[in-house]
Amino acid sequence: MREETAFNRGMSKRAFEIEKTSFRIIDDEVGDHDYNQLEWELVRRVIHATADFEFVSTSKIIFHNNALNSGFNAMKNKCNIITDVDMVLSALNKKSLSDLGLRAVCHLSNNSLVEMSRRLNKTRTEMAMRYAQNQMDTGIVVIGNAPTALFETIRMINEGVTKPALVIGMPVGFVSAPESKEELSKTEIPFITNIGRKGGSAAATSIMNALMLLHQKIRKGNEKGYENQS
Repeated sequence: MREETAFNRGMSKRAFEIEKTSFRIIDDEVGDHDYNQLEWELVRRVIHATADFEFVSTSKIIFHNNALNSGFNAMKNKCNIITDVDMVLSALNKKSLSDLGLRAVCHLSNNSLVEMSRRLNKTRTEMAMRYAQNQMDTGIVVIGNAPTALFETIRMINEGVTKPALVIGMPVGFVSAPESKEELSKTEIPFITNIGRKGGSAAATSIMNALMLLHQKIRKGNEKGYENQS
């Protein structure tokens, strides 16, 4: 799979060989783990993007049982992808988005929300997620920076105003990041998150990009069937 998708992403042969070698190093250094085949494709890309092996240990990535299936089905239905910050939005693979017919949006820079956030004493990321509640319904939410964005998403889910198909919640930081991820893990919404302070835009987007690549492979009929592996 990696050779086909790597060249489809416009990688040179040398770049592909570097990526292939990196994955082999990660596999060798991690050794045995408790992820299934498809989950490991995502986790390995997070390690590749961050060079941080703690994402399989103290900062372990965790998956809701239906996370991958729900994400694949959402993409099959041409879902929206809602991000918390522009950095996450810009790092999403544009070719994969185009090939799958997906629309990715971030409302953080919406000028009307800046004034509203001041007036309501809320962060811009809170207001941006609230603004996107209709777009995120049946969509995929990707949060790599702001714990307040994740808390607001959880709040909207609990209020019943939106129901995403999948929440990728990987905010980074010392204030509220671990707590927001723990709260996400208590919801019934399919999620992918991790333990503790670590996370970030690179981690969150590497998961979403890997998810899109896997879906393209499945769509082409090269997979035996993800339902039995996720």
